[in-house]
Amino acid sequence: MRTEKQADTERVSPVIRRMRGDNESARERVLAEIEALGLNENLRELEVQGFTVVEGALAENQIERAKAAILRRVESNKGAKIDPETATAEDFNGMNYLHYLIFDDPVFPEIPLEPKPLALITYLLGESCVLSSMGCHFRGPGGMPLGVHADGISVGMNEVSQVANCNYALTPYSQDAGALVLFPGSHRRNRQPSAHENWTVGGDTMVDVLAKGLKPGEVDALDWTAPRGAVTMNLNPGDAAIWHGNSWHGGWRRDLPGVRMNLAAYFCRPHLSTQERRGDTRYPEVFERYADEPRFARLLGERVFNGWRDEGPDFTGVKDSPSGLFD
Repeated sequence: MRTEKQADTERVSPVIRRMRGDNESARERVLAEIEALGLNENLRELEVQGFTVVEGALAENQIERAKAAILRRVESNKGAKIDPETATAEDFNGMNYLHYLIFDDPVFPEIPLEPKPLALITYLLGESCVLSSMGCHFRGPGGMPLGVHADGISVGMNEVSQVANCNYALTPYSQDAGALVLFPGSHRRNRQPSAHENWTVGGDTMVDVLAKGLKPGEVDALDWTAPRGAVTMNLNPGDAAIWHGNSWHGGWRRDLPGVRMNLAAYFCRPHLSTQERRGDTRYPEVFERYADEPRFARLLGERVFNGWRDEGPDFTGVKDSPSGLFD
C-alpha cells in the first residue's frame, strides 16, 4: 500500500489523475487502511448509523495537555480561575465555543493526525480533505441544551458526506454531564430537523423558549425533554465520536458541578470554504515541525487546488483536485 509520503513524490497533473481513474486507487488505499487498523466494524456503523465511536483514540498525556491548554484559554478570556471539578453555574454558565485552537498549543496539531479517527474521516471525505476548524464546546452547569442539527448544508444534501466531525471527549460524557447525543440513521434523511424534532419544554420548542427572553436562572430551571430517537453518547476521556456530515446531533445541558470539555475537529472536502481560514503563514514553526508528515500540510489546506490569483491554476500535481469520493 502506498504511503502518504510516497504519494506526494508521485505528483501527477489533476487532468492525468482523472484520465487514469485515481479515485479507484484511492478507494483501495482508504479501505486497506481501515482494515489494517481494525476499523471494519466502525465502518459498518458509519454506514448504518451515520456515526461510530473509536475508544481510546487519545493517550492520557494528550488528554491532560489538551485540557490544560483549553482551561488556559477559558481563564484568559474570563479573567478568573475555574475549577474544572467543582465549577458552578455562577463560575461558568452553559456552553461557550472556543475557536481556532489548532495553534494554541503543540498538542492540538498532533490530534488531527491520530490514525484511527483520520482513517474514518478520510473514508467519509477523501484523502484530500481539509481541517475546517478545531475548537472546544466548553460547558459548565446550566444553560440550554445544544440544539439538534446537521453540520451538512441544507441545500443539496445527499448521501455523500461533504463535511464530517470528530468529537474527542476530554472529560467523561453522560446525560447529567452534558453529553453529546446522536440520531441513528438520520444521515439518510438529507435535511435538518424541524423545531418539533428538537429539544422541548412541555409544549414549547427551543425557539419558543428563546423568544421568552428568560433570565439565566430561569433557563437553568427548565426541564428539557430530549427529541425522539436521541442516543446519549456515554464516552470516556480519549474516546472519539465520528459522524457523517448529515447526521443529526446535539447535546444535553450539564446538571453536575464542574465542566465538560471536548475537542471538535471538523473536516470538509477541499472545494468547500473552511470555517477557519487556511493557508496560514503566521506559524511557520508548526509546519516545520511536521515537515516529514505531508498529511498535516494537506489537512491545513496547503494543497487545495482552488484559490489562485493571476498565476492561474497549478496543473503540476502539487495541488489536490480530486476526481472522485476517495482521492
